[in-house]
Amino acid sequence: MPTNELHAYDRLATQVDLVALDAQAVRTSIDLVSHLTHADLAAPTPCGEWTLRELLSHMIAQHNGFASAAEGGTDPRAWAQRPLSDHPIEEYRASAERLMAAFAAENILEKRFALPEINPAATLTAAIGICAHFIDYVVHSWDVAKTLGRPVEFEAELLKVGVTVAQTVPSGAARLSPDAAFGPEVTWSGGSDLDHIVALLGRSPHWPDEG
Repeated sequence: MPTNELHAYDRLATQVDLVALDAQAVRTSIDLVSHLTHADLAAPTPCGEWTLRELLSHMIAQHNGFASAAEGGTDPRAWAQRPLSDHPIEEYRASAERLMAAFAAENILEKRFALPEINPAATLTAAIGICAHFIDYVVHSWDVAKTLGRPVEFEAELLKVGVTVAQTVPSGAARLSPDAAFGPEVTWSGGSDLDHIVALLGRSPHWPDEG
């Protein structure tokens, strides 16, 4: 991420409660995941070529990786993606609760995180890490909702912050690599702030009717 964008996340942390907003997004994802069945795990998602099983495995790995970083961990193996257990809802909830507890630690914004997926050569401010996790779980909550055919709603303040964060995610060639977190921006006109966020980050708001 360019330096000015990293500074933008630190400034944002002085204006809004990033930890609370992230927790709202995570709790929404927990609620959505609680409705899945084992049959749903083979369903396609708006997240590239991933099935819901693969997406859920990724989401659990990210919760555990970010939680480890917030706890002071530096081992990149904390981010490893593993096959789902036979109890995916419970496994997902446990990883999400670990993450929320780690982010809720006292003076969390004074810490620095080891985030190998963003910058393997240096630690980054907690605000950067929390913003990265926050926007991921706004979008992944939408991914899960779309996959399950369920509604998803967020408070207006959360979506306003989400648009701000989504607009700072690097675009261009960085979005074209196979391991890119988000695809190229999708043309967007009208709709909700949530539609705007997912379009900025490479999803069609009208998925699956428009891929």
